[in-house]
Amino acid sequence: MKTCSPLGLCQYDTTKLVRIRSVRLGSLKWSLNTAILLFICVMMLWNRKYQEFDLVVSSVTTKVKGVAQTRLPGVGDVVWDVVDYSGPSQDKNSFFVVTNVIVTKNQKQGKCPEAPRNGRPCQTDKDCEKGAWDQQSHGIQTGSCVKFDMLKKTCEVSAWCPVERSTNPPRPAMLEAAENFTVLIKNTVRFPAFNFFKRNILPNMNDSYLRSCHRGNDSLCPIFRLGDVVREAGEKFSNMAVEGGVIGILIKWDCNLDRLMQRCLPRYTFKRLDEKESNRTLYPGLNFRFAKYNMVNGVEERTLYKAFGIRFDVMVFGQAGRFSFIQLIIYIGSTLSYYALTTVFLDWLIGTSCYSAEIGENYFQRKVESVRDQQKCVLCVSYVDENNIRVVKQSQKKSLQHIKPKSVQPRKEDIGQLRAVLCLLKPAVGADQDVRPHPDHEAEPKPKGQPPSWCRCGCCSPSSVPQEELCCRWSEGACITSSALFEQLVLQRSLLEAVLLYRDPLAPPAGRGQTAALRHLAYRQYITWRFGDPPSDTQPAIPRCCVGRIREVYPSPDGQYGGFRPARMVSMEACANGEL
Repeated sequence: MKTCSPLGLCQYDTTKLVRIRSVRLGSLKWSLNTAILLFICVMMLWNRKYQEFDLVVSSVTTKVKGVAQTRLPGVGDVVWDVVDYSGPSQDKNSFFVVTNVIVTKNQKQGKCPEAPRNGRPCQTDKDCEKGAWDQQSHGIQTGSCVKFDMLKKTCEVSAWCPVERSTNPPRPAMLEAAENFTVLIKNTVRFPAFNFFKRNILPNMNDSYLRSCHRGNDSLCPIFRLGDVVREAGEKFSNMAVEGGVIGILIKWDCNLDRLMQRCLPRYTFKRLDEKESNRTLYPGLNFRFAKYNMVNGVEERTLYKAFGIRFDVMVFGQAGRFSFIQLIIYIGSTLSYYALTTVFLDWLIGTSCYSAEIGENYFQRKVESVRDQQKCVLCVSYVDENNIRVVKQSQKKSLQHIKPKSVQPRKEDIGQLRAVLCLLKPAVGADQDVRPHPDHEAEPKPKGQPPSWCRCGCCSPSSVPQEELCCRWSEGACITSSALFEQLVLQRSLLEAVLLYRDPLAPPAGRGQTAALRHLAYRQYITWRFGDPPSDTQPAIPRCCVGRIREVYPSPDGQYGGFRPARMVSMEACANGEL
């Protein structure tokens, strides 16, 4: 039993192993372990679990090149260079290319009718509210209702006149030639944990290389044709150029910084990021407005452009790895548990019909050992005035006599034991021998002093252990120790000596040293008599009056008693920290 002493710390507990000598199971075990080992090694090399990783820190710059010429209605031929089609500004890690445009010329500050689509139609001035405006208006209403054309009237507004009238972009796109524009993407990445820098423009890429490279013959070329980018994203440039959209340029860095396998190169992929179907979106595509101002006869005028185009977002992600002994140890430690799958599978196989049933049963009998929790000991009680056995739970505070039973079960007689005892008893009865166990002891028990409150027979002595506070009766009456059958079955010395000889035919003749054996056998005789075959996982409890009577007849020389301990049951001392 483990104690709380310091010496209890200087010990080691190991698990119980059962070794099965079987060629089939041994071969299957090593086959499974080999397969698991190969799987672990492949996954370690494939995912580089032996490395320490750091995420990328990136910076991106872009440079778009290309020139296109278009014919604008009312304007004529216009040449577009990078300043015109790149928009007013460029965002971080992205660039914009104009592909279509709606032009409104010669706008001046003044008053003019609102476009019918943006302003509500009117009949009189009462339909127009002075100073009113909304999100779709081009200006602020003056309160007058004027003609927009021969058929419609709209509210007059103070705005840049004439207001923009067309809302649908022209088809085909006016700058469809932007498909042949190119962009140079310069990407610098850094991995702070390893103090490592890298550019997508590799050291072997000189000026002549950059002038001639394209993605058709070199996937690492940092110069991209816009039409190829849109095509690799799964779109058609001529369709996307009408209303515009958003294309993602994804640069992935997956770097191995180990010396023997060092590799750190970018990989480019492309994907459309916005909703491409106009009939499923309320505001399809991508557009913005800008204007070019000039002075005509001292009056400021402007040309308004509603530009549609494609925005290209450059997104960089990735990681770099370098060998780390600590990460390797962590991975090995985390994968050792995979070998438990072999044990689980073999245990399952042995327990199924795929294997020998006899071997499986023998294996589990040796591997699994059932141990009862002694802290929850269950006792059984038999009263002489009842024909049943009560099953109760032990209590450290309440008298056993007063504990309510958890169940009541019929008594099962041990026929074999009873028959053997009666056969040994017949000669003594027939010879009319004295059935008293010893001439120095009286046959009739006498109570000593005032009996305790829980005693019903008047012959029990007090006890400080609650599990010993048990009487032979449930109701008031005579004690079972006053019965002649108690003297014959439990106390008769000749019967007990015959039982001892029956168990050990070569035992030495009876002597004074056999008193303890006779006392313990008397306990067993009482249990066999009153309990028969006790319920499983229970400890029979002998009444206090019977224990006292047996100890009077077969006393211990030093007055110390260790209690009765049946071989197949837990002793009352272990169960209740006291003797029976």
